[in-house]
Amino acid sequence: MTEFHNHKPPDDQALVDRARVLVIVEGTNDIEFLRRISLTLHAVDSDLPNLAEMEQQGQLIFVPFGGYNLPSWIHRFASLGKPEFFLLDHEVSPETESRQEAAEIINQRTGCRAIVTRKRSLENYLHPNAVRDAGQIDVAFDDFDPVGTIVAKKLFESGIADGPWELLSRRSKSRLTSRAKRWLNTTVTSQITAELIEQRDPHGEIASWLTTIGQLAQSL
Repeated sequence: MTEFHNHKPPDDQALVDRARVLVIVEGTNDIEFLRRISLTLHAVDSDLPNLAEMEQQGQLIFVPFGGYNLPSWIHRFASLGKPEFFLLDHEVSPETESRQEAAEIINQRTGCRAIVTRKRSLENYLHPNAVRDAGQIDVAFDDFDPVGTIVAKKLFESGIADGPWELLSRRSKSRLTSRAKRWLNTTVTSQITAELIEQRDPHGEIASWLTTIGQLAQSL
């Protein structure tokens, strides 16, 4: 079984020199998702790259930019001369439009590709059945629902709760939602099957991201 190691920023020159592609995402949850989902899809289609393996071999570096101030990241790594792949959550308006504008600029750069997801976030590509199997909870969500919040609320209500979710402080809700997102992008993503992925992603978006990353890595 592939082991997933903690992300290391590209601050070691030897590491950067060896890398063939930079994959720039919003946060560490996105990295966990891509590592695991690529492992599952690679197992059924060897033409799709296993990003976790590429990372371990030094061919790929994940860079989490935090989800804020995206314009400052558009040209940040240009001097390295490495292919760059940006994966940006769709989110909701007006954030969507600003991300689409940034993606258009990035896509004008040679050797760079930026994608804005069709769904709100990566958690929206998960299947409710996978969530149920991993956590023994029943949830329903569509392409633009806040999955992390929905799952956090359901997990809270399924445990020993002193009161209703609605009476929790904003800080408590935020903390529980962050935990739920981490769980979704690690445990649930590790367990989801290729069949369930196909049901939630009938257009093959995820496979297209992986294919593009592989092509960028081979272009150097």
